[in-house]
Amino acid sequence: ISTIGIKQVIAICLLTLSFMLIGMTDDWLSVLKKRSMGLQAKGKLFLQLFVSAIFIFWAGINNWIIPIINIWFDYSINLGNLIWPLVLFVLIAESNSTNLTDGLDGLAAGCAALVFIGLALHLNIENSPSNLALAKVCTSMAGASIGFLLLNRSPAKIFMGDSGSLAIGSTLAAIAVISNTLWPLLIMGGVFLAEAISVIIQVGVFKISKKIKGSGHRVFLMTPMHHHFELKGIEEHIIVRNLWSITLLLIILSFYF
Repeated sequence: ISTIGIKQVIAICLLTLSFMLIGMTDDWLSVLKKRSMGLQAKGKLFLQLFVSAIFIFWAGINNWIIPIINIWFDYSINLGNLIWPLVLFVLIAESNSTNLTDGLDGLAAGCAALVFIGLALHLNIENSPSNLALAKVCTSMAGASIGFLLLNRSPAKIFMGDSGSLAIGSTLAAIAVISNTLWPLLIMGGVFLAEAISVIIQVGVFKISKKIKGSGHRVFLMTPMHHHFELKGIEEHIIVRNLWSITLLLIILSFYF
């Protein structure tokens, strides 16, 4: 492993631990206060932004992040200085979308394990010294997710909470921005993306329709979207299995785009 790779791994591990501590604080306050929400939303977001900004600053001074993003069929876009707000958005969006996915037994852990494996394969194919180091992080996280899944699958004996989901999402995002694999992550993490978009659509449509009509309209029975399927009468293990299968399909597709 190269010296650069070791430094990148250390930075990613520190970011992961930081997001885990934010999630752990949120979970702990939820238990103490005996309610579903621990940290206030603004306070939680501020902590995420603060930690992400430190990571971005460190990555920036070490020239780990390049402004050229490889996308669709090897086409690339040079974002220039716009890369920095994009990286910040990706770190926050990926961590929170993973958090939203953690709502059914085994769903987030199973999808995360698959995406980590897919990301590791992408990094190994590129075969650069630093990417190989990041690939080892991916395989380690995939192994940890699978080990956790053994006790988290239905009926779950342990639960992930924000401690795990925020940490997993931040790790995926950090590896992707450093290794320039944002496009593959976007495709492979389609389930995470869909979960987040379902919430955005639900809240947006409800607020807009309430202002126009006086009563809010709901597109989904409940969000994130896995709860919509639950209320449709689909059994939990079937929803989880199907979303795992979709994630696996998206990983395969990511190698063709």
